[in-house]
Amino acid sequence: MPQLSAGKKALRTNARRRAINDAWRKKVREAKKAIREAIAAKDASLVASEIAKAESVFDRAARRNVIHPNEAARRKSGLRKIQKATVASK
Repeated sequence: MPQLSAGKKALRTNARRRAINDAWRKKVREAKKAIREAIAAKDASLVASEIAKAESVFDRAARRNVIHPNEAARRKSGLRKIQKATVASK
């Protein structure tokens, strides 16, 4: 346990930030899971809507420094490839 008041405040702040970051990581995981389920259902319109939602989640997580901006861009690029593949397979 911290002895100084600044250390105590840092402990409280870290706990708060960790909870917020965990919530954003969960949103990212849920977005990826929704896309996987939409792909399994083989519904192109559902895939497109889930990808749009996921891109928004990735961008917001990157803006909040939960994931690196390059990671968000890489994931979005992969999603667009998946979307093109699902449209082409129809």
